[in-house]
Amino acid sequence: MNALRAQSETIYATTRIVVGFLFALHGVEKMFGVISRDEPVALFSLLGAAGVIELIAGVMICLGLKTSWAAFISSGQMAVAYFYAHQPRAFWPLENDGERSILYCFIFLYFAAKGSGILSLDHTTTQSDSDTVSI
Repeated sequence: MNALRAQSETIYATTRIVVGFLFALHGVEKMFGVISRDEPVALFSLLGAAGVIELIAGVMICLGLKTSWAAFISSGQMAVAYFYAHQPRAFWPLENDGERSILYCFIFLYFAAKGSGILSLDHTTTQSDSDTVSI
């Protein structure tokens, strides 16, 4: 386990990159109708706004550019998505198909607290707290 602990920053960066990329793919799907069989959503709709956030914030998180802010907004979007679209269908996340929204919400909340980390456009040799969100 010490070997994993020694690589924790690299593992965090890899997780941030992969999760940001996957989130951006949801935006690409909504905005352009590719990767799935669905048509693009209307830009000036609730799903259109979600697609814009997913695409832009996903890329920012993936690149490590203002990760805390992008992740904080994304976390809020996923909370809204869960309570607006999933929770009314059924109580349990496995019944209402909302487990992905919950996972994204809490992963992004962690990213918002931790910041960009290494392998990011924001990374400096002395990572400051200027990238973290203060509430």
